[in-house]
Amino acid sequence: MRFPDPAKTLALIVGAFVFYTAATGPFESLIQRGIFLALVICLGFALYPLGKGKPWRPVGLAVDLALMAVSVAACGYIILNYDRIMTELPWATPLDMVLAAGLVLAVLELARRTVGLIFPILVLVGLAYARFGAYMPGPMRHRGFDSYYITETVFLGDLGIWGMLTGVAATVIAAFVLFGALLLHTGGGQAFIDLAMRLGGRQVGGAAKIATIASGLFGMISGSSVANVATTGNFTIPMMIRLGYPRPFAAAVEAVASTGGQIAPPIMGAAAFVMAEIVGMPYTDIIRAALLPAVFFYLAVFVTVHFVSEKRGLALVPSEELPVWANILAPRRIGPVVAALIGLGIGFWLGRSVATSAFYGIMGLLAAFIVTQAGRKPLRDMARMVLAGVEDAGRGLVIIGVLLAGAQVLVSMVNLTGAGVALSSAIVSLGGDSIVMIALMVALVCLIMGMGLPTTAAYVLVAAVLAPALTEVGVPILTAHLFVFYFATISVITPPVCVAVFVGAGIAQTNWVPAAFEAVRLAAITYLLPFLLLLFPGMVLEGGALSIVDAALAGLILVFAIPALLTRIRITHNRLLDRVVLATVILLAIWPHPATPVLAAAILLTVWSGVKYTQRVSR
Repeated sequence: MRFPDPAKTLALIVGAFVFYTAATGPFESLIQRGIFLALVICLGFALYPLGKGKPWRPVGLAVDLALMAVSVAACGYIILNYDRIMTELPWATPLDMVLAAGLVLAVLELARRTVGLIFPILVLVGLAYARFGAYMPGPMRHRGFDSYYITETVFLGDLGIWGMLTGVAATVIAAFVLFGALLLHTGGGQAFIDLAMRLGGRQVGGAAKIATIASGLFGMISGSSVANVATTGNFTIPMMIRLGYPRPFAAAVEAVASTGGQIAPPIMGAAAFVMAEIVGMPYTDIIRAALLPAVFFYLAVFVTVHFVSEKRGLALVPSEELPVWANILAPRRIGPVVAALIGLGIGFWLGRSVATSAFYGIMGLLAAFIVTQAGRKPLRDMARMVLAGVEDAGRGLVIIGVLLAGAQVLVSMVNLTGAGVALSSAIVSLGGDSIVMIALMVALVCLIMGMGLPTTAAYVLVAAVLAPALTEVGVPILTAHLFVFYFATISVITPPVCVAVFVGAGIAQTNWVPAAFEAVRLAAITYLLPFLLLLFPGMVLEGGALSIVDAALAGLILVFAIPALLTRIRITHNRLLDRVVLATVILLAIWPHPATPVLAAAILLTVWSGVKYTQRVSR
């Protein structure tokens, strides 16, 4: 008798739970989070067994089963005692301490197996600081908390492991992960690639532009730069190399494009939903504010790819390899994608919750998939594709669930000890009255703290510790959070710990160092975009029409001037003059005065027009 694969079965159960609660609404907060975390932890140990393929696997199995059992017991304890915990705020007992320790240990062990040691160490440092911070010297010293009080904070309430981040993971993010997985498994993934090939394939640098479009579309859904590089990169990077693109350049294009998907509306990966909860704003406000920066990011990548491709004479994609428009726009290909987006939009328009809107999108997707594939695919094959999507969503939620649960523990310790306030005060003290200096320090610390962490976990960490430094000096809360979010995002392509570049370089079979430098050049404008948020309120579509136009003009100038400067594009016949003109234009564009972007545009247009006129006369 053949027994079903436990990992596959658990993944389907997780997906079914998410679908059910998205359709009917979540259970009470701690109950929803307890069931979700128990399922995710059990699935995690099934997917990432300790000692797999090793002689000591029986020992690993015993460890996995013990951690799984204590986690289920801890989650069940919270579910059964929900009313008492929420109404009485009980004191911690030795049993509570054991259950809390076992649950946190299980979460951190799964985090270690999925994303490495850095994140679990950070959480453990936070817990140790809460317990022993009374013995530290200097301004980081606090009054200290005993193990019982820490247990009450972490386990017996909705501020610790059962807090807002775990709640977002168990509802909104889970629903959108299911939405994205079903979209990709029912043909949306191939539709994205076909559309990208058709739009970019016959342009200069066509293969790189295909990677930019396809990875951006995938990245918005996946929420993980590294996973996105590993997915789309296996298609785009070999294609670029086959057409003669340098291997480091191919790896860099894929890494940068995959990273940009997380700052691009309408989905923006998982971090956007977390941001909406932290800043207390509707999700639609987050995506509206992120629209212009995302447009400028991808325009800058396109322009840089174009300039580099022209200088290097990189090949176009052969026309015979491109799909025809008739196939791309056929209802069976594009229908499910369009129906999914329409369902999502209807949910938002009707004022439904984000999770319910995702359910509407899923229903539109499934209805269109069944209608357009009826008679083309056997019902069994269609069911397998849908179940594969549900299973993939369950697997994807393991990393998100354990990371956000662990991050919630860390955030609760930061809030308990006042570490975030202390660090923010230190930054403000060092920066004095200069918002620019404070922003520079925050940006640097964000890049360092985000290295080696998935974007969502990196954002949660810097939002708790560093965003208050900006809000303290008058930066609006949404702008401050977008600022730290962008730097947490691009830490995955910033040397020396640029994990997205590592994956891309591995696929391209090249050294990661030149790939990292190519990535920094491609994403150069991203290091300036967050500062434009501080300088131009119109960058987040605030301040009125003139403010928005001013911000858009500054962004457009930088989109062309920065790639031109970094790729040494010839504007005149004098390289030194080119650099002086471009540097001047860039400085004027970022100067915080309404007239300077106009002046920069005038200079750029005057020089460009003069050169074109001279060329025509000389002919």
